[in-house]
Amino acid sequence: MSYGKYVLRKGLWYLLTFFIATTLVFIIPRLIPGNPISAIVAQMGSGVPSESMQRVYESFIRDYGLDKPVVLQYIDYMKNLFHGELGISFSLYPKGVTEIIGEALPWTLALQIPAILVGWILGNLLGAYAAYKRGKFDKVLFPVSLLVSAMPYYVLAILMQYIFGVYLGWFPPSGGYSMSAFPSFTFDFMVDILSHYTLPFVSLVAVTIGSQAIGMREMSIYELNTDYVNYSRMLGLEDRKIVSYIFRNAMLPQITGLAISFGTMVGGSIITEIVFGYPGIGTWLFNAIRQNDYPLIQGIVLVITITVLFANFFLDIMYGFLDPRIKAGEMEEG
Repeated sequence: MSYGKYVLRKGLWYLLTFFIATTLVFIIPRLIPGNPISAIVAQMGSGVPSESMQRVYESFIRDYGLDKPVVLQYIDYMKNLFHGELGISFSLYPKGVTEIIGEALPWTLALQIPAILVGWILGNLLGAYAAYKRGKFDKVLFPVSLLVSAMPYYVLAILMQYIFGVYLGWFPPSGGYSMSAFPSFTFDFMVDILSHYTLPFVSLVAVTIGSQAIGMREMSIYELNTDYVNYSRMLGLEDRKIVSYIFRNAMLPQITGLAISFGTMVGGSIITEIVFGYPGIGTWLFNAIRQNDYPLIQGIVLVITITVLFANFFLDIMYGFLDPRIKAGEMEEG
C-alpha cells in the first residue's frame, strides 16, 4: 500500500512537470526574433501585388490565431493539446504537425532503438569482460572506449561520412533512400534503405559502446573490491556465483542509462540525422527552428518531452523492483 502511494505521488509530480514543460514549449518559440508568417508570405509573394499579399498575410494570421492576445493563444493551445490536435505547420502549410511527426518518427525509432540496444549490450559485455580479465584487453579497451565516448556525435558522424561515404564510396553519404527510388515494400528498395541506414547506425552504436563499456568497467571494478565479495570468497562460494552477484549490482546504473537513452533518443538523434540528411524527427526539428515554425517546434518538442518523462517515470517505478533496497526505503517513508 505504501509503495502504491509512492507510485501515485510520483505520477502527480510527473503530471505537474508535464504541464510546466508544455507551457515552456508554448513560450520559448515565441521568444525567437522574427515573424514566421511574414517570411512565408514573402516566399509566396514573388511578383504578386502587395495588396493581395497583405490579404493573404491577414488570412494566415487569423487562421493560426496569432491576432489574439498571447494568453488566449495559450488557452487555445492547451485545448487543442487536450484533444490531441497539434496544429498546422507554418512552413509546410496545409500539412498537419501530427502527419509530419507520424511520417518522421518511424525513421528515428528504426535508427535509434536498434543502435541503443546493440551499443548497450556490446558495451556492457566488453566493459564487464575488461574488468574481470584485466590485462592487455583492458589496457586496449579502456583508452579506445574513452576516446570514442569523448568524441561528439557529429565528429564521428562526419568522419565516417567522409571516409566511407565520400572517399571510399562504400555507402551513400546522406539521405534515407536514393532520390530515384520509389518507396515500396520491394527487395531493391529495402536494400537501398539499409545501405543509407548503415553509416548513421554504426556511428551511433560506436559512441554508445564506448560510454557503456567505460561505465560497466568502472562499476564492475568497484564491486570486485567490496567487502561482500571478499567475504563470499572466504566462505568458499563458487567464483561463478560471486561474479553473477557482482555484475547484477554493477548493471543497475547501466539500466538507468538505458532507460534515459530511450527517453532522450528522439532529441539525441538530431545531430546524427542532420549530418546524414536522414529523414527523421531530428531533421524536421532543425528545419522548424530555422524557419521559426511554432506549431512544428511545439509538436516535436512535446514528443521529446513525453518520451523523457515516461522513461524517467518508468525507471522510478521499476527501479524498486530491480533494487529491493529502494523499494524497502520508499515503503518505510510511506
